Amino acid sequence: MTSLRSEDVEWSEEDRAELLAGIEEGADRLDHLVGNLLDMSRLQTGTVTPLIREIDLDEVVPMALGGVPEGSVGLDVPETLPMVAVDPGLLERAMANLVENAVKYSPSGTPVLVAASALADRVEVRVVDRGPGVPDEAKDRIFEPFQRHGDAPRGAGVGLGLAVARGFAEAMGGTLDAEDTPGGGLTMVLTLRAAGARPELRRAAEHTAEPERQAS
Repeated sequence: MTSLRSEDVEWSEEDRAELLAGIEEGADRLDHLVGNLLDMSRLQTGTVTPLIREIDLDEVVPMALGGVPEGSVGLDVPETLPMVAVDPGLLERAMANLVENAVKYSPSGTPVLVAASALADRVEVRVVDRGPGVPDEAKDRIFEPFQRHGDAPRGAGVGLGLAVARGFAEAMGGTLDAEDTPGGGLTMVLTLRAAGARPELRRAAEHTAEPERQAS
């Protein structure tokens, strides 16, 4: 930034644009790091209070892709999916961390896949990469704060993203686990609660409806 301001140095428009792009990228990385540090602090002090509401996944997933290069992620989120019961802000942060981590470890030119499907009373979101993968004995450790495994081809953070993502998933009543990608790579499996009546309300409704069916 100081060089750009200096009157003793003349920059071409191309060099100036390249430097500004680098500064902007560095600022984005710093902002993401500070955000994860604050999120981790909230999780460790128990001050995360989810505001759960029913939303469609496609309200949040596209917003979570803002931190990765265009074309680096493919989406397979069917319109027929049930709504999910989540905190939209926490879900966006969790998804952003998962996607950015997957893109970092994926080979250049190999898009990450974000795919969603319904499973009983849950909705499962898979973030699939074709990177080097993680050995079975290390799969749980990668969710611990400040843990990293291997070198990321596109630069790595400090090892907070996955810890924050799992913490937010669990705060919303969901889960986050890691699996091998068939053929090589790592798949993050985020399971969320499908929207609908709470189990006790559903049972009460079924109990009320039963006498009506018998009377008819």
